[in-house]
Amino acid sequence: MSKLSMRNWITDIIQMKEVVAMPIMTHPGIEMIGKNVRDAVTDGQVHYNAIKALCDKYPTAASTVIMDLTVEAEAFGATIAFRENEVPSVTGRLLADETAIESLEIPALNKGRISQYLKANILAAKTITDRPVFAGCIGPFSLAGRLYDMSEIMMLIYINPDAATMLLHKCAEFIARYCTALKATGVNGVVMAEPAAGLLSNEDCRQYSSVFIKEIVERVQDDNFIVILHNCGNTGHCTQAMVATGAAAYHFGNKIDMVEALKEVPAEALAMGNLDPVSIFKSASAEEVRRATLALLEATKAYPNFVLSSGCDTPPHTPVENIDAFFDALKEFNNA
Repeated sequence: MSKLSMRNWITDIIQMKEVVAMPIMTHPGIEMIGKNVRDAVTDGQVHYNAIKALCDKYPTAASTVIMDLTVEAEAFGATIAFRENEVPSVTGRLLADETAIESLEIPALNKGRISQYLKANILAAKTITDRPVFAGCIGPFSLAGRLYDMSEIMMLIYINPDAATMLLHKCAEFIARYCTALKATGVNGVVMAEPAAGLLSNEDCRQYSSVFIKEIVERVQDDNFIVILHNCGNTGHCTQAMVATGAAAYHFGNKIDMVEALKEVPAEALAMGNLDPVSIFKSASAEEVRRATLALLEATKAYPNFVLSSGCDTPPHTPVENIDAFFDALKEFNNA
């Protein structure tokens, strides 16, 4: 089977009259198959089953895996807390000081749950052939913050930038190797979640995030595999730093003005976002979801590179009727 050209996929989206949607959601699929979050993040088969269930039900432009920002930290040795119906979280601090950074080894790709995530991607790439499948990974600055502690890494970049840079190099190298392995599964790209970089100024975001992501992009992105950079911490102050990575697409959180973000994204790159996953998708009524979706579509209609999406991963227990309302509103807008 010939590989899907992602360059053509992007061009087709930009050229078509209708707007397409790619919400970041897996949790509704987990609930559809009668499993819980812990099941899905520890078992690649369950994870895949959830992805496939959503793919079969909704007309998404692409399928996405869970946005789990603990997989890579666990591979390095971080302790992870697993709860039945919540996304896993890193507990404690793996690296106690700068000396620990020097001795930190880049782990092999058989550590922690990496193999289960590769399994989910292999299964999805094999059976979902009518649309792209996008894997997920964490960004280098966000990973460094989970290993060193977020407050501490923020201090370290000013107190000892050389040590911070050393840690970021190690994080970026592991992510690059992981993305290479994900690419080998046959998926069409990866959504790289770098929310912690939103804590930085545009200049610092470039120095401590974008330059490392750019190196990863240059290693793995090609006509058949793209990087979608997600930064829900960006309120508009570091969009330029995001674009400096050279990623093929950019995914924005609900804290940003989507129209202002679109002004800074190159016309040949996709810009995705950004309905609030909690206050809209999970907590609003179906009618409120409909109105919010239509309002965003109306506001962004001048930008053909816009892809309708959630601002981040839709959380567990998001009502099915709200997801239905989201897609119904998209259909309403496209048929108007």
